[in-house]
Amino acid sequence: MREHYKKLDKAEMSIWECCELLNEVVDDSDPDLDEPQIQHLLQTAEAIRKDYPNEDWLHLTALIHDLGKILHLPQFGELPQWAVVGDTFPVGCAFDEKNVHHKYFKKNPDSKNPAYNTKEGVYSKGCGLDNVLMSWGHDDYMYMVAKENGTTLPSPGLFIIRYHSFYRKYLYLLCSKYDLYSKSKVLVDVEKVKPYYQSLIDKYFPAKLKW
Repeated sequence: MREHYKKLDKAEMSIWECCELLNEVVDDSDPDLDEPQIQHLLQTAEAIRKDYPNEDWLHLTALIHDLGKILHLPQFGELPQWAVVGDTFPVGCAFDEKNVHHKYFKKNPDSKNPAYNTKEGVYSKGCGLDNVLMSWGHDDYMYMVAKENGTTLPSPGLFIIRYHSFYRKYLYLLCSKYDLYSKSKVLVDVEKVKPYYQSLIDKYFPAKLKW
């Protein structure tokens, strides 16, 4: 899957154009928000902008962290939601049944392999995320898009994008209160905040990206 999408041959568009595509995506795995995902992006970004007004790279990271959910759209392969959204988790160790979409684990042959069914599996405690193979999903896709298109976001921003859905029951925890707890029925005025976020996109990304 990674090799297929690493070609970045599905589209060429700007970051904001991609944000607008998420008007077409409602994340079925998210019990807290039934609005199009563009609202989640903006609510997350605005919450961080309020608390950390001087960290513009963090505002932009929040804005784009879920853009990989375009994988659910027809022009990007129309992957089923269970393969795109929800928790990401390390493969090669025991699955946790509290993961979103865990029912699909039973169809994975790894679930029947004893070598992969202990807590640490093929890993050792404290080995670090660089040595862990994560499940494919929207996190890894957006990380790949940003990196391959030459973003100048600092490495912490790329780390957040790549691991923000990492399920907290596993050894290596990454949990953002802004991603989880910024959701609200109070919608963000998209056109009002667009100029600010467009200025950050122009600062950290090329005008058009390959997706």
